[in-house]
Amino acid sequence: MSLEHQLSRRERQIMDVLHAKESATASEVREALPDAPSNSAVRTLLRILEEKGHIKHHRQGARFVYVSRVSKGAASQSALRRVVATFFQGSASQAMAALLENVDTRLSDEELKKIQKMINQAKKEGR
Repeated sequence: MSLEHQLSRRERQIMDVLHAKESATASEVREALPDAPSNSAVRTLLRILEEKGHIKHHRQGARFVYVSRVSKGAASQSALRRVVATFFQGSASQAMAALLENVDTRLSDEELKKIQKMINQAKKEGR
């Protein structure tokens, strides 16, 4: 089980904010959260995430600035696996179909070529 599954909904939201911003103060995290909890609740959640080993902080003047210990790429892979497992019964083809069937999805010729190249590589590797 990945560390991602050990996070509460609110902890995942905070991690999403830190990955999007790359670093943030407690106030910046709070401003970015939907239905934001109190300042003290955000600070408590940041402390818990730090104790769990997900984030770290450094001082910048009088403020603490928080950053994720996990790269954005690793976090996105974990989140994608969770979405595919939860909503598409683990099927990458169903997830891809949902993306491609979405009327808002617009792929350039370059993106389509890149996807085709990845499909060809996966076939070659027997995935």
